[in-house]
Amino acid sequence: MSWVTVIWSMVASACLTLGAMRLVIWCQKRKAWTNFLFTLTAVAIAGMATCEFWMMRSQTPGQIATALRWLHVPACVMILSLVGLIRLHLRAGRPWLAWTVCVLRTVSLLLNFLVGQNLNFRETVERQIPFLGESVSVADGVRNPWMLVGQLSLLFLIVFVLDAFITIWRRGGRRTELVTSGSIVFFVLVGSILAFLEAWNVIHWPVMTSFFFLAVIAAVAYEMSCETHRAAQLSEDLRESDERLRLATEAGGIGIWMLSLGHNEFWASERWRRMFGFASDTDIRYEDILQQIHPDDRETVDCSIRSAIENGIDYVGEYRVIVPDGTQRWITDRGQVFPNKHKEPARMLGTSKDITERKRVEEKLLESREALRVFTSRLLTIQEEERRRLARELHDDFTQRLAVLAMDLSKLAVLAKVGNTMLESKLQHTRDQVIKLSTDILDISRQLHPSIIDDLGLGRAIQSECANFTRRTGIAIDYQPIRVPTMISRDISVGLFRITQEALRNIHKHARVQDAEVCLIGEEGRLTLTIHDSGVGFDPTGVRQSHGVGLFSMEERAQLIHGRLSIDSTPGQGTQIQVVVPIKEIESEQG
Repeated sequence: MSWVTVIWSMVASACLTLGAMRLVIWCQKRKAWTNFLFTLTAVAIAGMATCEFWMMRSQTPGQIATALRWLHVPACVMILSLVGLIRLHLRAGRPWLAWTVCVLRTVSLLLNFLVGQNLNFRETVERQIPFLGESVSVADGVRNPWMLVGQLSLLFLIVFVLDAFITIWRRGGRRTELVTSGSIVFFVLVGSILAFLEAWNVIHWPVMTSFFFLAVIAAVAYEMSCETHRAAQLSEDLRESDERLRLATEAGGIGIWMLSLGHNEFWASERWRRMFGFASDTDIRYEDILQQIHPDDRETVDCSIRSAIENGIDYVGEYRVIVPDGTQRWITDRGQVFPNKHKEPARMLGTSKDITERKRVEEKLLESREALRVFTSRLLTIQEEERRRLARELHDDFTQRLAVLAMDLSKLAVLAKVGNTMLESKLQHTRDQVIKLSTDILDISRQLHPSIIDDLGLGRAIQSECANFTRRTGIAIDYQPIRVPTMISRDISVGLFRITQEALRNIHKHARVQDAEVCLIGEEGRLTLTIHDSGVGFDPTGVRQSHGVGLFSMEERAQLIHGRLSIDSTPGQGTQIQVVVPIKEIESEQG
């Protein structure tokens, strides 16, 4: 067997092998058109090698003319598919250059069958030359002027691959892309120059363009193999990432879902399916999910999701679902809308978490708080009743007995006027002390149980307390009652009165001021109490953390009358305490 037969057979076999490998991949992934174009290019180069071998073994001018004519068919297919491969795989090369190459090559193929014996010669003769130790045939004869069209297509092919290389270099392509595009430029340039020289008989060699285009296809195969390796590595990394994500979501009790808005398709992880009671092989639609949601929550969830999709905002929701066995679960959802290339909502990705246990704990906590509130209310009621009893005892018993004692001392002082002046003075001093003691006990009685609330109402009771506070401490209180209702429930009256007392005590102990303001305003449906001073102020958070009894007492009393207490205070900028209580009575004391 001759070297020519061995070498050209190896060229064709190599091309067909590379093409077959990519054809298998294309059959598995029909959308991967680069594999199909590679296969087409490789088969075309194998066809060129076959026609070149046919020309070298031709014995007559007619045989070599026919072989040369058919050589242009795989050459045209090879150039067209190579241009498409560069455009699709390397994403380089100007489109107008690609179209120019394709059009010129297609025209030259048509001229090849329409003008003369082939595109190269009008009349072909056969000559024998020595090559690789044997005699082979080469074509010669009368030149076909239309050959310039084919050579022009090769010139534009060189410009196209150069432009592709420059594009890849400018965009900072990967090393393998630069090597591949550089190899394509080199071998296309060498192969085209050789074709020019052979066509014009500058050199007397057989046509061997397939050699150089084999190198081109080998460079492309190397780049695609590297791309396949990178894809495999990315696939492995993605699989590991998916596994880590699955473990993380399982550990966190989180289910992942995706809603395709255009096709109403829904995908969910296994965790999510178990959470909502769907089987692993069940096709899920958006309507199926709504049916699983508790009827009382269904419309709210649907409106929230649709609003998020329409406005392109994040979705957050909590709702109940009823799984097929009748169990009710609490679910918290978070979702985000992602648009398509036209900026239209395309899909929503989200997570779901079962918070049933948390809701149970919250319910138990609320029950405990309610029980504590009832207990505190009962305790304060008992405290108020005991204070009322003590106040009544002090008022009805001790103060009366002290009054009788004061009267007796007055009588003794009158009798002692005549006999002993010193005794008279002593008795007078003792009488004054008894009267003062009686007044102090009366004040204590009023603080234990402000009976003025029952007699004159909350507004007058706070006015009296402010006056007594000013008398005791010297701190002036500016009290402003505005549209205070005449009929207020005793619980609200006592609660607000005690909050006022505690706030005034705090002003006396901590504020370091000479005056303060108390305002009681009645509005439709609510009553607002405000106590303000311009003193040293404090940090409410720090006081709460130190478990201040006074602040805790005010908050508890506000909660017991369904009020809302707020404290606005900053060190050095004074303090304002405000309580807002809902009421029904609207008739004011001033009215």
